[in-house]
Amino acid sequence: MKNNLLLLLLSLLLFSCNNDEDNPYLITPTQVGKIKKETRINQLDSIFAEDSIIKRTSGIDQFRATNEIRIYEKGGKPYMYLEPLQEFDSTSTIGHIRIMDARYETKEGLNINSTFKDIVKNYNISRIENTLNAAVVFLDDINAYITIDKKELPSNLRYDTDTRIRASQIPDESKIKYLMIYWN
Repeated sequence: MKNNLLLLLLSLLLFSCNNDEDNPYLITPTQVGKIKKETRINQLDSIFAEDSIIKRTSGIDQFRATNEIRIYEKGGKPYMYLEPLQEFDSTSTIGHIRIMDARYETKEGLNINSTFKDIVKNYNISRIENTLNAAVVFLDDINAYITIDKKELPSNLRYDTDTRIRASQIPDESKIKYLMIYWN
């Protein structure tokens, strides 16, 4: 009887544990789905063997040199865009990831379809930067930043880059324009 009870409790414990490493779409401070902070660019082909990888490089005659890598699922829907920490180095780890697919989300449910209210409810905002076209909201706890288009903000904040934007000035229903993960 004791053995059966012990076996039942052990089974319940095993099934109730949620192994985050098995979630192919989980975002944590050190992981985005199958990609971990220590993943190297030259490992992406094996990690996304069933998907499409497009490497875009531009050089000197462009305004900005880039080595962007785009990952698409087989149907053509984009998962994410990445940039290496060290440009043009296949052994580099990943520096930035732009999330393109709403299935990628944090434990708290933050994804590209979330609103500013979801951010405020679940995260500590480290800082907000005022740029020409967006408010950039930094969430250092998860190594992420979110951009919110200035069209979502009150009109007195849309055309001024000098004004400090506070979280209380951003409407709850403001949509995320970009969800970016950064690793240094």
